[in-house]
Amino acid sequence: MTTRRFEHAVVTGGAGFVGAHLCELLLAEGCVVVAVDDLSTAAENALDRLRRHDRFRFVHHDVTEPMAFDGPVDVVFHLASAASPRDYLARPIETLRAGSHGTEHALELARRSGARFVLASTSEVYGDPLEHPQREQYWGHVNPIGPRSVYDEAKRYAEALTSAYRREHGSDTGIARIFNTYGPGMRAGDGRMIPAFFTQALAGEPLTLTGTGEQTRSICYVEDTARGLLALACSDHPGPVNLGNPDELTVRQVAERVKEITGSGSPIECVDAVVDDPRRRCPDITLAREVLGWAPKVDVEDGLRRTAAWFRRAPLR
Repeated sequence: MTTRRFEHAVVTGGAGFVGAHLCELLLAEGCVVVAVDDLSTAAENALDRLRRHDRFRFVHHDVTEPMAFDGPVDVVFHLASAASPRDYLARPIETLRAGSHGTEHALELARRSGARFVLASTSEVYGDPLEHPQREQYWGHVNPIGPRSVYDEAKRYAEALTSAYRREHGSDTGIARIFNTYGPGMRAGDGRMIPAFFTQALAGEPLTLTGTGEQTRSICYVEDTARGLLALACSDHPGPVNLGNPDELTVRQVAERVKEITGSGSPIECVDAVVDDPRRRCPDITLAREVLGWAPKVDVEDGLRRTAAWFRRAPLR
């Protein structure tokens, strides 16, 4: 395991949910941080706390256009993409461009600067998996033309392009496959499971499960995900490396925990299933433990309570 320190970091998608937490971690590590985002899916106040740092700079930019920055760059984290189903289904072509053009422009920035490049890929590359839990060697079971394909295939292409840059240009790259991540800073209306449940529970509305609610997820607290991305950057491992919580829960169990934590009397109701929704999702994180020395630290109960406290303070809509 290699450890290195970075002085100058660029984070595309830096105003997004995971991106903002990663910027905060990098600032705490002493980095000069440039966050790049077009704010198309980010919360308006996502960067308020970061703007107070004199080592932080925000650049309003669409990554599907070439990027050029003055000064040194030691590491580029590429997180720019619509990440919630509501967003990528509403912006299908933009999502594909972020994964293709956006990844190429971020890779070019890293190549020109001689910087380490870390791609934030996703467990969605595994699709509706036939292997459980999912190991990095598994190639996936993905519908390439379904409605979710705009996100799945954008990330699969981004992984292929990152790997091609490593082979052809000798670029210093790493690929992280991020599993479901949650925590403070999620947008209430972004359509993902945990913000939907908290929003519904706190508003006294029914908690809606798609399908039967027996499909499984592994949910990882956002601070742990950010630590994993930094650990991959500080290593020389090319990836892909799974970053997620190996504790598997059904969607119904998550809803029940949200109800208990919020004290909500809301009923739990089932609605129509989502097309191509994975039935089981759980990472094998053996590789992350061995090569990065990484594993989640925040357990689900603690993480959900921290998230509940944030949603109680945040606007519900």
